[in-house]
Amino acid sequence: MNMSNEEYINYVNEKSPKSKLGIDCLKAFVIGGLICTIGQCFLNLYKYLGADKETASTLVTVTMVFLGALLTGLNIYPKIAKHGGAGTLVPVTGFANAVTAPALEAKTEGYVLGVGAKIFTIAGPVILFGTLSSVVCGIIYFFIY
Repeated sequence: MNMSNEEYINYVNEKSPKSKLGIDCLKAFVIGGLICTIGQCFLNLYKYLGADKETASTLVTVTMVFLGALLTGLNIYPKIAKHGGAGTLVPVTGFANAVTAPALEAKTEGYVLGVGAKIFTIAGPVILFGTLSSVVCGIIYFFIY
């Protein structure tokens, strides 16, 4: 089958799936913003209940990690992530999901060789390289300042 470059480009454009980048970015922005808004509501609540800013911030992190893990266990967070994409990965709830999901999948293999061995398969590299880069940045900061 002989095709000119123009015919080939038209053929590829016909067969290629249409990009939904714009709508995907909008959904990620809205869902990620909603998660952050919920976190802000908890921050305001904890401050209203008398916690200082630092304690309230810690409580928000713990609450959001708990909610992310709970929603993952109830199979709700993956449904939200299907639509929210990166908007659900960036907040701390995404970290909770990254730790909880492999643990739930591996629980049939037992607590030691299943959950214990696989709980950090996704989040482990993030923790490792996040810690390593913070050490490198700290060393650079030490010598510059």
